[in-house]
Amino acid sequence: MSDFTTEAREALGQKGLSIRAAARAVNYDHAFLSRVLNGKQGPSRQLVEALDNLLDKGGHLVALAPAQAPVPTLRQFRPDADMYSRIASVLNEPSKVDHPAVDWLEHSLGEHRRAEDETGGAPLLAIIKSQLVTVNDLGKHAREGVRDRLVSLASQYAQFMAWLCNDTGDKAGAVAWYDRAHDWALEAGDPNMAATTLSMKAHIAWSVNDGHRTLRLGEAARWHGGRVSSGIEGMAAQMTARGNALLGDEDTARRVLDEAQTLVTKASEHPENEPDWMYFYGDDWFTAQRGMIELDLNNGKPAVEYLTTALSRLPENYRRDRAWFSACLAKAHALADDLDAATLVSTDTADDALAVNGYAVEQLRGVAVKVAQKLPRAGQDLLHMLRDIG
Repeated sequence: MSDFTTEAREALGQKGLSIRAAARAVNYDHAFLSRVLNGKQGPSRQLVEALDNLLDKGGHLVALAPAQAPVPTLRQFRPDADMYSRIASVLNEPSKVDHPAVDWLEHSLGEHRRAEDETGGAPLLAIIKSQLVTVNDLGKHAREGVRDRLVSLASQYAQFMAWLCNDTGDKAGAVAWYDRAHDWALEAGDPNMAATTLSMKAHIAWSVNDGHRTLRLGEAARWHGGRVSSGIEGMAAQMTARGNALLGDEDTARRVLDEAQTLVTKASEHPENEPDWMYFYGDDWFTAQRGMIELDLNNGKPAVEYLTTALSRLPENYRRDRAWFSACLAKAHALADDLDAATLVSTDTADDALAVNGYAVEQLRGVAVKVAQKLPRAGQDLLHMLRDIG
């Protein structure tokens, strides 16, 4: 560990503060601060100063802190020396922001999206929010051609911020960021992002079992048909199908889901036509969505088949999604009255769920309660295993 992290941890101990208590005091996410104090994440200047004040170090921690990147990133995604100088220069004189600087910001967003597949959202919230502020500020001063790109990029950052908020349980924040992303997408003339934000708001409605709103928002996303990529249109159709499933309209749900499958397959054949944020959306991921709709329709056995197939194909680095779909597989086994399989999948999934996916933990708790009704010891053991979240 660095002198900064060692000194900060010692000072916390002397003050009798846990990392969680310190995170609350300086208004930072607990998981993010934990990564900083364990040397896995570089601190922002604001965090260093907040810790210095909290711990009464009189500037000592500020002096020990590592040199700051011009824009906060995960350590492995920091710019090289030339780009570092370019970014630092345009931050000092925003009117000079140019296309190479925007290229790097786009690349950085893409890398952080993919990192979130493995880490979950909590470690990235502060980083992405800071980058979004930078992109928005630069857009206010950029010349016309560059400004258009920055407005479009701001909409992408806002969409990712919304996803991170929802991933960490802040649904109100997620909806607000999706609304902002939608506004910027319209300003930038980007129908792909405009439709995406509506589909993702439909996803939030689905997550709270609001079938009518899921259906209507999915249909609204489909209004952009003909101006969006096949994958974007397929996502909108999928959300419409999920709304129909929640409302118990099985025939319509399956028909629309077949439409979505055709669109997703077309998108898989021409990935170059899809926007970067759709990198995950292919046939394997869609197979998992079929399993989810079977769950919505209370059909345990087909849900097991779809989710088992999808999980066998999802890459290992999709840790967050694998935790979620595995938790859903456990629920599907329980729905099919195979409680032994539900218990086994839940046990195998618990560690990853606890680490990166709070929604998966909630799902597993529901499975544990159902298991406990017939297998009390197994259900209680599983609930005990899940006790450390929250």
